[in-house]
Amino acid sequence: MAGRTETLTLGIEGMSCAACSNRIEKNLNKLEDVEANVNLSTEQATISYPKRAYTLNDFVQTIKKTGYHVITDSTELAVSGMTCAACSSRIEKVLNKMPGVAEANVNLTTEKARVDYVPAQYDVRDLIARIQQLGYDAELESDEQSSESDRKQRELRHKAIKLVISAIITLPLLLTMLTHLFGIQLPHLLMNPYFQLVLASLVQFGIGWQFYTGAYKSLRSGSANMDVLVALGTSAAYFYSLYETIVWIIHPQTTPHLYYETSSVLITLILLGKYLEARAKSQTTSALTQLLNLQAKEARLIVNEEERMVPVEQLQVGQTLKVKPGESVPVDGVVLKGETTVDESMLTGESMPIRKSTDDEVVGGTMNQNGTFTMRTTHVGKDTALASIVKTVETAQGSKAPIQRLADKISGYFVPIVVSIAVLTFLVWITLVNFGDVEAALIAGISVLVIACPCALGLAAPTSIMVGTGNAAESGILFKGGEFVEQAHNIDTLVLDKTGTLTHGKPKVTSYTGGNETLQLIASLEQQSEHPLATAIVEYAKSSGVSLMNPTEFKAIPGRGIQGRVDDHSIHVGNRQLLLEQGIDVVQTDLADVEVSESQAQTTMLIAVDNTYRGYIAVTDPIKSSARSAIEQLNTMGVEVMMLTGDNSKVAQAIAQEAGIDDVIAEVKPEDKAHQIQTLQAQGKKVAMVGDGINDAPALVQADIGIAIGTGTEVAIEAADITIMGDDLHLLPQALRASRSTIRNIRQNLFWALGYNVAGIPIAACGLLAPWVAGLAMALSSVSVVTNALRLKRMKL
Repeated sequence: MAGRTETLTLGIEGMSCAACSNRIEKNLNKLEDVEANVNLSTEQATISYPKRAYTLNDFVQTIKKTGYHVITDSTELAVSGMTCAACSSRIEKVLNKMPGVAEANVNLTTEKARVDYVPAQYDVRDLIARIQQLGYDAELESDEQSSESDRKQRELRHKAIKLVISAIITLPLLLTMLTHLFGIQLPHLLMNPYFQLVLASLVQFGIGWQFYTGAYKSLRSGSANMDVLVALGTSAAYFYSLYETIVWIIHPQTTPHLYYETSSVLITLILLGKYLEARAKSQTTSALTQLLNLQAKEARLIVNEEERMVPVEQLQVGQTLKVKPGESVPVDGVVLKGETTVDESMLTGESMPIRKSTDDEVVGGTMNQNGTFTMRTTHVGKDTALASIVKTVETAQGSKAPIQRLADKISGYFVPIVVSIAVLTFLVWITLVNFGDVEAALIAGISVLVIACPCALGLAAPTSIMVGTGNAAESGILFKGGEFVEQAHNIDTLVLDKTGTLTHGKPKVTSYTGGNETLQLIASLEQQSEHPLATAIVEYAKSSGVSLMNPTEFKAIPGRGIQGRVDDHSIHVGNRQLLLEQGIDVVQTDLADVEVSESQAQTTMLIAVDNTYRGYIAVTDPIKSSARSAIEQLNTMGVEVMMLTGDNSKVAQAIAQEAGIDDVIAEVKPEDKAHQIQTLQAQGKKVAMVGDGINDAPALVQADIGIAIGTGTEVAIEAADITIMGDDLHLLPQALRASRSTIRNIRQNLFWALGYNVAGIPIAACGLLAPWVAGLAMALSSVSVVTNALRLKRMKL
């Protein structure tokens, strides 16, 4: 796709099976340079398209022509600062150009703007910010916003009401089956064809009209979905019964063979299945709902030393808030005054509360425990850490794993094949099995139509992805997409960076031999380096009461150390290789001490001032307490664990031995880390790289799966496919277990969905299933798939 692109996420109503989502996706992808991905479980379409080439309405109309509806939300904003019609016209025009806005109307007289927008794409803050960019101000007219969960609850209630009404009307017809099955005599009214016709018509064309409209829209757009199967099957039973009724009316002496109960019972059972499926699907998003519920609704804003409660949507960066014990931190910020402990388990999975005081960062959605503090907001709205996590989970749940492509391909041909089999079944029965017996042939054909279920195929993978990634997110593991869930389950080699990943990344000086004057010089030079070892030296100097100077020259030498000038002195700090290259002799007794330090996992740097050796400084960075246990778990899972570091081999070996790692690749320059990953891949290994620093980013991208430590740099997190929140390395085996469990669950679902249809259709074609039994089986098949996916909620990581 050439040029700049935009991405739009649309919620879609009306999809009933994988054939629906496939048809919408196909029609959207027919648009030039458009890449669309439609997910049946999340009921969303993610569309990438060239910037300014399309408007929202282009996609809305395409989806509408396919027979479906795009979900939009409405809000009313109070707009201030408008002085004439040109103002309102400008605001209206700009809002209507926003990619996710369906329609905007601005009224100058009432000073209100009504905006219909895509809730999956925007929140109200984005609309307000856009108006403010034009030089006007806006705020919510009402805070009553229709949430996605509310919409789904209304939809679920609607399904329940239709199901109850259909069941009540169908019950008398169901009783007539007792006569067919057991010869039980029932009141004459129940057996009256007129009475049955009225009840069946109410169900068929009242309650069941949705299947006709769905089938019409599907066929009109050139595809066939589950509604086509239901409409054909129930119509065959209903209209055959209607024909028999007409014959009876004309010839009252004949005995009509009616199957009104078949069509009504089928519709009722399918409605039951759809209701159960909707209930189960609503539970698949519970993890995301819990994350969203962490967000505080209001905040205590302090203005001119006065407190007032305001909606979090109105907060801006740089404002001062007060947070009391037991309240959620409204947005991300920095503590200005006060001390407390904060429960950050929603981010890190760590149950122990974290102490917070002045200048410490706090994260929106975390729970303040036992102290009152004031804070300055640093990130609001979609920029907060919680919003970022929610967006990552939404993206993962909305994406397709490669394993789903097979199911999508099959479901695309599913309905036409089933209709063909049903017609063939009818013809075989009426010509070869029971010649001229329309009833037997009709029953077999109807059974084939109603037992087939493309929904189960369409739901097999996405529901498992949704539940699996949601459960992982609750544990502090963020998968960026469904494809990464699938790729991670193949990992057989895991490569760990050392500093900040395997170790805490906060080293401390353990020994120093150079004196205060030399310490002042090297610490002054180390100020220019961002390496954790440099930070340790600078902090050691400050704690020793040494004042620092500004260096006049500085140069970092990858894999060696640093050099520069401070106060007209030439300074070299680094490993033996660096000093040897400069021709500087090192005291042999010190070299012996250095070897002892390195064998104890201490990184030791030699110091030279004006090309004269002055001593050494040793720094240690202890490994994380979770390291050894996590690595043992990975080994038990059959994963080979390696360490990749730029540190010297003796230090690396000592740390690896302490962590329980056998394979070490040491003294690797940052730019060569990706090459090392490539070498492992060339040996046929499926490699996951774990890192936290900027220098790890190329290796994270090169690896089959890149895993970033959440406490690391944004560059590393951006480059990775999986992020583990916090620094607990136990999340590494948990991430792989989550992947393996999810893929195993998908395979179970696909086996059930395919096996059900492969076995069910022939059984129905042989006339071994009554239509109502076939209908019940169809209704419960997709429910079974979703229920199996929900087992992942109990997945122990």
